[in-house]
Order: sequence, then C-alpha cells, then structure tokens
Amino acid sequence: MKNQIKIAIAGYGNLGRGVEISISKNPDMKLVGVFSRRDPKSVNTFFEDTKVFSIDNILEHKDEIDVLILCGGSKDDLPIQGPEFSKNFNIVDSFDNHAKIPEYFASVDKPSLENKKVALISIGWDPGMFSINRLYGEVLLPIGETYTFWGKGLSQGHSDAVRRVDGVKSGVQYTIPSESAMEKVRNGEQPTLSTREKHIRECYIVLADGADSDSVRNTIVTMPDYFADYDTTVHFIDEQTFERDHQKMPHGGFVIRSGVSGMDNAQNNQVLEFSLKLGSNPEFTASVLVAYARAAYKMNQAGENGAKTVLDVAPSLLSPKTPAQLRKELL
Repeated sequence: MKNQIKIAIAGYGNLGRGVEISISKNPDMKLVGVFSRRDPKSVNTFFEDTKVFSIDNILEHKDEIDVLILCGGSKDDLPIQGPEFSKNFNIVDSFDNHAKIPEYFASVDKPSLENKKVALISIGWDPGMFSINRLYGEVLLPIGETYTFWGKGLSQGHSDAVRRVDGVKSGVQYTIPSESAMEKVRNGEQPTLSTREKHIRECYIVLADGADSDSVRNTIVTMPDYFADYDTTVHFIDEQTFERDHQKMPHGGFVIRSGVSGMDNAQNNQVLEFSLKLGSNPEFTASVLVAYARAAYKMNQAGENGAKTVLDVAPSLLSPKTPAQLRKELL
C-alpha cells in the first residue's frame, strides 16, 4: 500500500509486542522498527523481520518515523520519555496514573507545542475508552451518577504486591466486580458504594518451600493500600496449576451511568452501560494505541500540535476509511 504511516515502537515488553502485532493488521501502516534500551541482538520480536535498534540512536531515524508509540511503564519510563521524545516525534502513549495525568499532560504539552508535534497521552481503555464513555454518560444524563467497575481481570500492580510477600514463590491477583453492586446500579438505584462493596480480590499463590500459608494469607489480606479495604480470598495452588491456568492477562470492566430524564412525577430511569471483556489486556491496549497513532498522524498533517487525550480526538480520525465511507457504512 502506498503512503503508509510509518510507526516505530519505543520499548518492547508485552505492550510493545502487542503493538508490533497490531500494526501488521493495519495495511495503511508500516513498522519502522523497535527501539529498546536492551542490546538489540537480545530482543526477540514476534516477527523475524522486525528491525530492532538501540534507543540511544533513535534520533538517527527521526525522518523515517511519522509516529512513535511509547510502550514503557507509567511509573518510571513515560514521565521521562514523554517530554523528551515529544520534542522530535509525534507520540502516543498509555500513561495510566489517573491522579497524575494533568501534571504529565503539561510536561508533554510544552515541548510538543514548541516543536509542532502531536502528543496523544493516556491512550488505552482506562484511561481511554472508559474515559470517553464516562463523558458520554455525564453529558447525556446530566442528572445521575457514574460508576466504574474493573474486572474480572489480572491486576499487574497487585500481582507484583503479592509476589513481594515473604513466602510467596509465584502469585497473581484478580480484581472482580461485585455482581450485587452492579445489579443495584443497573436497576437505577444510584447506590452509594464503598470500596469494599464495589470489588473483591482473589489471589492465587504458589508457596515457597517451608513457607507458612496462614502467615502468607494474613500478610496479604491485611496489606494497606492493596487488600486491607477489600474482601480478599487467597487460594494456594501448586506450580503446575499456576503455569497452566494463570499465565494469560485477561481484564475488562464496566462504565455505567445511572440517571433520570423528565420532570417530577414523570421522571424515567435511564441507564447507559459500556463494557469490555478482554482476553489480553496488553494486546487490546496495543490495538487502541495503534488506532490513535493513525489519528495523531492525521492531526499533525492538518497542522495541529500539542498534547491531546482521547477526549480531544474526533472518532473518524481513528479509521483508515474516508469520511464518505464512514457516513455510508456506519450511520
């Protein structure tokens, strides 16, 4: 295909691999290569012909790249890479520390404005797709309440927390939304829900040799910030079961807006719901990043620059189809 959008990947873990695969499913895009902090020879990409370069040499390829997708972590990588790379590239990232998004936005906005680049930040499903649906809920049903439920899904942060507990050899944690809480919301009751009432947590643990299960369980369920405020169940399993049943990274969740229309005695309950059930969290997030990379390219070509979020991007820019095709096929 002519005039393909040239995409590069910065960072190659589960998310970077997902982006590599997703690009192959979009004929209007071409992967320039992967840029890694590791020795390029040590990086095993999904496709044998994917080129791998040292991230130290990325500026040598500046003119070959239309959009750079940042696949690093939100804690340590993106706060440094976002402001730095937005000086020279249109970028897309999945920064997901909700509380720090305004601060991160400002740090990327300045260099991208100064250098006439587009920086789409916090792209994914939450923040991302869920953010859009929270907005739809608020504006379509201004009188109401918005509820976000996560799961059932593997939480990487909480899984890391259980693996740090003394006596744990391997472990994962799943976040599970409360069915009874969701039912109340779907019924239009607009309940006030505590943290404990919205989600439960389940842990699957392989004990280290000689570890005491009661001690491990107690340490987990009383852990501040992670488990103490939730009803948490700890399951102890053998290593074979762990390797067989707990290696995938499913996730998902629900955004529900419960509101009313009409006036006084003629009010009607209205409920808007958006849900995701993901077999692979990183692969779906990668697909969102790739779609928004297309939008970043189009926006920059149209003369836009600066930091943006999903709330600033017109949906039609995500598609490779023309506006005429979209009007004919989707309206």
